[in-house]
Amino acid sequence: MKPILKCLKPYLPMGILALLLLATQAVSELELPNMMSDIVNNGIAAGQGLPYIYKEGGKMLLLTLWVGICAASVSFMSARTSAGFSRDLRRAVFTKVQGFSKREIDKFSTASLITRSTNDVKQIEQLILMAIRMMAFAPVMGTGGLIMALRKSPGLSWVIGLAIAVMVTLLLVALSVVLPKFKALQGLIDRLNLVSRESLTGLLVVRAFGNEKHEEARFAESARNLRNTERFVFSAMASLMPFVFFLMNIMTILVVWNGGKMVQADTLAVGDMMAFIQYAMHVVFSFMFIAMMFVNIPRAAVSLGRVKEVLETENSVLDPAEPQAVDFTHAEVTFDNVSFRYAGAEEDVLERLSFTAKPGQTTALIGATGSGKSTLVYLLERFYDVTGGAVRINGTDIRDIPQSELRRHIGFVPQTAVLFSGTIAENVAYGAEEMSETVVRKAIEVAQSEKFVHETEGDLQGRVAQGGANFSGGQKQRLSIARALARNPEIYIFDDSFSALDYKTDTALRRALKAYTADATVFIVAQRVSTILHAEQILVLDEGKIVGSGTHKALLASCDVYREIAESQLSKEDLENA
Repeated sequence: MKPILKCLKPYLPMGILALLLLATQAVSELELPNMMSDIVNNGIAAGQGLPYIYKEGGKMLLLTLWVGICAASVSFMSARTSAGFSRDLRRAVFTKVQGFSKREIDKFSTASLITRSTNDVKQIEQLILMAIRMMAFAPVMGTGGLIMALRKSPGLSWVIGLAIAVMVTLLLVALSVVLPKFKALQGLIDRLNLVSRESLTGLLVVRAFGNEKHEEARFAESARNLRNTERFVFSAMASLMPFVFFLMNIMTILVVWNGGKMVQADTLAVGDMMAFIQYAMHVVFSFMFIAMMFVNIPRAAVSLGRVKEVLETENSVLDPAEPQAVDFTHAEVTFDNVSFRYAGAEEDVLERLSFTAKPGQTTALIGATGSGKSTLVYLLERFYDVTGGAVRINGTDIRDIPQSELRRHIGFVPQTAVLFSGTIAENVAYGAEEMSETVVRKAIEVAQSEKFVHETEGDLQGRVAQGGANFSGGQKQRLSIARALARNPEIYIFDDSFSALDYKTDTALRRALKAYTADATVFIVAQRVSTILHAEQILVLDEGKIVGSGTHKALLASCDVYREIAESQLSKEDLENA
């Protein structure tokens, strides 16, 4: 709870002030029926005339004005407190998620994290808003109203007692029915977000397979489940309000009926009977406000637990307590008996891998799908931490290097090209505080992107749509490569980053890369043998193990797995001439 309380702490003074104003407002409102009673009893009934009525009526108007000022001030303060808190909490959740490793992201799922940072925070915000407005008001109004009503007429107290008993019984029944549904709502919202995200992300695949009806049915089912649950919950709660008004009217009839007899018997003044009715209504409404708050608490409590789970999740990849300084110049990367196992898995996906990648050389990784190629380079980036052995750069374990420092010296191009909305220049210079146009253009030139960037309206200032939707797959890949090149790091990782390129572009890009990255340590994860033919070191992975290591020609002669992959992609003539 500490991260949540930390977000709430700056707004406590304003919240407390709002509560004090609310208590003042409640006391002032309780005084109004008493003043009205005095006017009726001592002014109208006693025949004191208009001056007395004007004088006391003026006091009531001033008190009403004060109540209005308190109400407006409380509305402002409660809105500011709840909105400010939700802003800070949402920022805390976002910051926490930004520091998650892939293990934590996989644990929660993207859809759930979106729900937790938006809808769940909103539920907590609504609870705080409601709590500030009702926490002081409803108890003071209810308790004070009950005391004042009993002072006016103890003989009519049974009417309020009966109304409270009926009200509490109804609320207990409603809460027992509604609360389980409230707890299920957030999970249903998660499910709807998941289905929506999958359908929108995979829209082209859905259309290609003509499966729109199936996706519509999935979405409709998720939306229907959420709608039915929300309709049940809010219908049940909405039905309480008509019943409360009905109960108040019945209570008024009982008070007038019995109070009228007491007035006739001269045991109760007319003004006191009118004040009693007002106080009784205050009591009933106070119970209603308290009930509404308690109804929202379970849903907000679920949201609070979900947000708390994110904020209190310990990251599996941490910065060292005593970081070591490393000279990344001529970075030699060593995998020393490295093993890795996913959380909850029964077997290692990478098992006892040992090799060295030297500066000025290209280390290529090839193997069947699922052999562990991408996982291996994720370990170098510390998206995951090894479960056995160590990854070293110039002899230093990367776990002894701060993550930001490590990644500042690595240019990473992921399997799926990711572009951000903005301009081409902003995307290429992403992650750098300052970068000259010359450097940006050079990176674009090496990445074979110069032609289509120049043809884009605005050139470097050309707009990039969300996700790079206005560029083709190959163009997005080349811009992603340019982004990595622009940083001019000591280590490059190309994770299957040439798959969308045609052979001519691929060849030209690799030739330009060779010259541009001459002094760097380069890792290339590839599916195509043609991409890695001239790599100084090719590692062949099979079921998480290195089954072959060497140059292309050496592996053709010594590694059956590599030979099978090569023969399936290249002709015999190409193999001989490679």
